[in-house]
Amino acid sequence: MSFRHRVKTSGNPAAVLICRTVRAARRFQLPLLRPVHLPLYHLRSLALLAYNEAVRVAWWTPLFQARLVRPAPGLHVFSGVPQVIGPLEIEFGRDCSISGLTTLLGRTASAGQPRLTVGDNSHIGWQTTIAVGSKVVLGKNVLIAGRGFLAGYPGHPVDPARRAAHEPDTNDQVGDIILEDDVWLATGVTVMAGVTIGAGSIVTAGSVVFRNIPRGVIATGNPARVVGPVMIP
Repeated sequence: MSFRHRVKTSGNPAAVLICRTVRAARRFQLPLLRPVHLPLYHLRSLALLAYNEAVRVAWWTPLFQARLVRPAPGLHVFSGVPQVIGPLEIEFGRDCSISGLTTLLGRTASAGQPRLTVGDNSHIGWQTTIAVGSKVVLGKNVLIAGRGFLAGYPGHPVDPARRAAHEPDTNDQVGDIILEDDVWLATGVTVMAGVTIGAGSIVTAGSVVFRNIPRGVIATGNPARVVGPVMIP
């Protein structure tokens, strides 16, 4: 039994007083002075913005640019430096953005060099993982919201004995993923290996895409299915 628990349960008057004092100290707050605290809040927000912009320009973006096969004009790297694991060629087009809370993986068991290609004006949101088995291609104006997962390879074999032996996945488990121009993956979408999503299509939040999605449609669910065309007002 911890000392803290003994104090709470002892029933001793001194222990009770200590517990009440600690609880009162935890609840203590300075009075709100809105004319003072609100400007301080905005000042803090501006200071954080200025700091993050300075770090983005001087540190996050150039470090990630150095990992690309060639510099990407207008690249916007925010919230840190994306994590890159394994052998992976990465190419970004113009005016793209990517969260630093993103993981990009290249399959180590591939015969060739896995490659991620991102088209102009595309965005990769926070906590997204892109696992490249052989090739993942994002077209122009592709939007991947937070917590997306492009699973170009699973990382483990189907055979349990091979899994127990820590062997890699097999080539038949690997597939290219292609998101054509203007595709939008909402929050938490998973796209499996071998899938192509047609230009202009939208996949709703939390969906899992196992099969190809045609152009210009809305798909939803697990497994994702087409529910109708994209209606542009």
